[in-house]
Amino acid sequence: MELTDRVALITGGRRIGAFLAKEFARKGAHITMVYRGARPEAAEALLIQADLQEPDACRRVVEQTVARFGRLDVLVNMASIYRQKTIDDLTLADWDEQMAVDLRAAWLCSHAAVPHMRRVRGGRIINFSDWVARSGRPRYAGYLPYYVAKAGVIALTEALALELAADQILVNAIAPGPIVAPPGTSATESAAVERATPLGRWGGEMEIAKAVLALVESDFITGETIRVDGGRHVK
Repeated sequence: MELTDRVALITGGRRIGAFLAKEFARKGAHITMVYRGARPEAAEALLIQADLQEPDACRRVVEQTVARFGRLDVLVNMASIYRQKTIDDLTLADWDEQMAVDLRAAWLCSHAAVPHMRRVRGGRIINFSDWVARSGRPRYAGYLPYYVAKAGVIALTEALALELAADQILVNAIAPGPIVAPPGTSATESAAVERATPLGRWGGEMEIAKAVLALVESDFITGETIRVDGGRHVK
């Protein structure tokens, strides 16, 4: 798919999402970015504030995008919650919020996007999982609902790819590893991540953008989950 004059909707991923929006714009696409809290710095995008825990919000952001640009070609489901809690401290609300944002919103936004992609005879849906979920086993304690939700995203990606193949809507997932250090990461913690990564460094936002663009531009990859983790899964 060529991105010139195509329309992309990006949910969440404030830092990486804003970087991706710039790359889409550089390729000639029109962009909508959905944010929940802090407004992202993305001058090239239509910005929509929404809490994707609310089912109606998922449909609303799709409809607002189509109302503004007249079509929808690419959906990037990046909205996610990443927080650590022991199993003893987890509540039903914690579980429900994680599933609603990471998994259900990806499904609902995709479901809302499909009729518009069918109308333009094809599209791309890119979901975001995690390298740990792609590895097929949990590696870090304290992230139980996060791991389950991200594993569910992989299953959702594969099932959607099968359901939508006849419509030429290609569905894939990205499973990031050490891309950018979370706020508050100490120098010691950052160095430990580098030592645990075979390539010996953090990837940076551009590596995610390259992977997303490759999946968007491909006309024959669907149902895949691509790890962008510097080889972290093999160590």
